[in-house]
Order: sequence, then C-alpha cells, then structure tokens
Amino acid sequence: MRKMLTYRNKKDTVSIQVERKSVMVIAVCVLLFLVAGVVGTSLGSDFISPLDVLRTIFGLNAGEHDFVVLTLRLPRVLLSLLVGAALGMSGALLQGIIRNPLASPDVIGITGGAAVAAVGFVTLLGGAVSIKLLPLFAVMGAMVTAFIIYILAWKKGVSPIRLVLIGIGVSAITGAGTTFMLILSPFYTASQAYIWLTGSIYGATWTDIQTILPVIIIVLPLAMWFGRSLNAQEFGDDLATGLGVTVQWHRSALLLCSVLLAGIAVSVAGTIGFVGLIAPHIARKLVGRMFGSLLLVSGFVGALLVCTADLIARTVFLPLDIPAGVFTAGIGAPFFLYLLFKNRNHY
Repeated sequence: MRKMLTYRNKKDTVSIQVERKSVMVIAVCVLLFLVAGVVGTSLGSDFISPLDVLRTIFGLNAGEHDFVVLTLRLPRVLLSLLVGAALGMSGALLQGIIRNPLASPDVIGITGGAAVAAVGFVTLLGGAVSIKLLPLFAVMGAMVTAFIIYILAWKKGVSPIRLVLIGIGVSAITGAGTTFMLILSPFYTASQAYIWLTGSIYGATWTDIQTILPVIIIVLPLAMWFGRSLNAQEFGDDLATGLGVTVQWHRSALLLCSVLLAGIAVSVAGTIGFVGLIAPHIARKLVGRMFGSLLLVSGFVGALLVCTADLIARTVFLPLDIPAGVFTAGIGAPFFLYLLFKNRNHY
C-alpha cells in the first residue's frame, strides 16, 4: 500500500493527499534544478568555480565575474530551465487530456502554430513592428492553431483520438507554411529563422526571463486546479461525468494551459522538440500517474533535459554554439519511434 501524507485545514474543507515517494522525488528534483543552475553557469569557454558563481549572484565577488555570470551565462541557464519546465508541463497536460503517450505540443501541432506565427512576424513584419511583440504573436499562433484543432475535433464533445489525429494533420500544414515563408524571405532572415526553428537558447537575456516566468507562475496553479479531474478522466468520460467532473470545460481549460506554456516557450527559444514527449514519460516512471506530482516532476525533468542539452551544445563543440534542439531531437526522435513500436497493438 502506498504511504500518503494528508493535510486538512481547520474547518476540514480542504484535504490534500500526497505520496511520500512523490515528496521525496520532488525534493530531489528541486535540488537538481538548483545544482544545474549553478553548474551550468560555471561551465563555458572559461571555468568559474561554483562558489564564485554563488558569490557573484549574491553580490559578494567585487564585480570580478559580473559580466560573464550575470549577463552571458545565468540568463541562458535560467531560460533553458524555464523553457524545459514549460514544455515538460505542457506535454504532461496534453498526454493527460488526450490519454495518449504519443501526445506532445510539437507532435499535435501547437508548437508548429507558434512557429509559423513567429516566422511570419519576423519575415513579414520584422522591420515594421517592434521585436518585443514576437512572444505575443507566437502565443497567438499557438492559441489559434489549438482552437482550429479543437473545433475540427469537436463532435458532441472532443474525442482524444480525434484530437491527436487532427493535430498531426494541422502540424503538417503549419510546417509547410513555415517552409513557404522561409523560401520567400531574404537569405539573412531565413538563416536566422532556421537556427531559431531548430531551437536555440543562444543570446538569452533577462527580458526573455521576464517574458516566460510570469506565464509559468500564472498557469501552473490553474493547471494544478483543473488537472485534479484528469485522474478521473483516465477512466473514461462517462465515469468522470458520473463523479461530478465537467469534462469538456476542464478539458478546454487544461488545453488552454498547455497551449500557453508551449507558446511562450517557443516564443523565447524556438521549437525545441520532443521535450514535451519525453519528460512526462520519465516523470511517470518516478512518481506514477497522480496528476499533481506528475505535472511538477514533468516540469523539473523537462528543465533538466533542456539545460543539459544546451550545456552540451555550448561547451562540447567550442567555438561552435550548436542549437539545443539538435540534441533534444537526437534523443526524442528515437524515443518517439520506440513508443510507436511499444504501442503498435493499441492503435
């Protein structure tokens, strides 16, 4: 029997149960998250000791490493962690909604919608409109694409299997649209867009952190609140409805949360693929299928995946700076094929 920790408030109106194993896993993930931030900032073309990194962050190093740590490395490491967390949680939400282990923001077209909007902004409006509006266009592209998928999948409610099949088709269309705009754009713009589409944290700034962090802070509590129903939805819509869950309303809210997380991640880092697919699977092995723990651990796993990929990209191949998306795709594509093979008798 699983050991549970139970909390109740004084009026006994709120009761929260958490597995002890999940608490331990989350605590370890938080520690690894902090260690990744410090170690990632230490490593580069010049090594800075973790102690000096901490002293610089807390203003105790007399400005010796301020530029390298606070301007070049720390924003990039933090952005990689936040982007990975957003993609990991977005994937966990989608897999819970669709009840399909193959679902992720890039597979069903959400990141493709964000990408086509962002590339359209850069190639068609880049010279006329402030680049600060790029995140807004990317999120709007993700939301419009998700809305189209949702409408096309609607038939007296949204069936998970229709959602994923239509999403794959829409993903192909957005990919074609992105390629078409790149062909028509100037060479310099196209080359920059290709790097961004591969998924790169290069050139991260504190402005990027200020863009993505508020969205995660706002969306995470909403996802946790609505996501409580996913444990019931796993047994089917009829049973969930019988338990008092407003299935379509909760599914719509969770889809919106997933879209916002994926869209904002794409807007600051490009299309870093397969993180939303891999992270929930690893998290499920660690904490099981209870959604609250699964969502948090998926975020931490996604953060560590992207941070590690970007660290390899900028240190192993010096002086080259390879897009982090190359490494996540190198791991994710074989993993996707493995999942297809493993579940070949289920579809």
